[in-house]
Amino acid sequence: MSFKAEYIWIDGTEPTAKLRSKTKILADSEKPAEGADLPIWGFDGSSTNQAKGHASDCVLKPVFVCPDPIRGGDDVLVLCEVLNTDMTPHETNTRAALAEVAEKFAAQEPIFGIEQEYTFFKGARPLGFPEGGFPAAQGGYYCGVGSDEIFGRDVVEAHLENCLKAGLGISGINAEVMPGQWEFQVGPLAPLEVSDQLWVARWLLYRTAEDFEVSATLDPKPVKGDWNGAGAHTNFSTKAMREGYEAIITACESLGEGSKPMDHVKNYGAGIDDRLTGLHETAPWNEYSYGVSDRGASVRIPWQVEKDGKGYIEDRRPNANVDPYVVTRLLVDTCCTALEKAGQV
Repeated sequence: MSFKAEYIWIDGTEPTAKLRSKTKILADSEKPAEGADLPIWGFDGSSTNQAKGHASDCVLKPVFVCPDPIRGGDDVLVLCEVLNTDMTPHETNTRAALAEVAEKFAAQEPIFGIEQEYTFFKGARPLGFPEGGFPAAQGGYYCGVGSDEIFGRDVVEAHLENCLKAGLGISGINAEVMPGQWEFQVGPLAPLEVSDQLWVARWLLYRTAEDFEVSATLDPKPVKGDWNGAGAHTNFSTKAMREGYEAIITACESLGEGSKPMDHVKNYGAGIDDRLTGLHETAPWNEYSYGVSDRGASVRIPWQVEKDGKGYIEDRRPNANVDPYVVTRLLVDTCCTALEKAGQV
């Protein structure tokens, strides 16, 4: 007997990396025991913007395995890191850098919840947009109900079910502000776990949408003009932040110090200046601000966090197409360093 393992990895496409995958057939005797690893594999990096043709081999190292909800049975999804043939991290491997930072600040117990917005397309137009025109203005689509305002719910429900069957830490879904635009949330989870699971959830989104003959995009501004963009609002806390408000303010202040605002924004996804305009519930990309219950700020402190005097913050700047390994690394490094210096750990 045998089982199928879908090996998934992140390629080297710029400015926004794509997901790739291929199937490996393994004998039941190769099924790893609890906590053991699946075998490494390889691929042609010259076809994924990760190598030149004269030295094209790249290595796939499994880092996260879960049940395959589409094939079912004993089949699995296998998220992989990309390595060079000498087993060092490939230059496109952003997970390795996060692993170092997550280990460095593990004692502060950083936790994330990421809100992944995305937009369905049918051909060249967003799902729900009439041919040659535009739908009614934004207003009733957000968390709406009814076939005149909601488009793609069948795909969304199928994706949610697939994520749950895979055992991913999905915590919710909702329709977003623009027609055909939706969101799912992953977390709360530790930095590596939330990032791994978000990448797998993205893969499942694309794969599920195939069966409905629609596509999903993480384009941060899929329709120009007076339409909301798509983000990946990133909720973050440490043990100290979950225990006291002073640490909340320290984290918010640290994100605005010196070059930090631009250090973050330039790594928060391609096309960020198209989305962060100061309109449509965003702060301008080149200005930093934070505030309680303020969705027009760069970083929002939820009202209940101020009321309770503890909790988390929401960085509203990351694009839908952000690399979760990068955004979690930057937030942990910046905020945990500041909290450590302030003795708030």
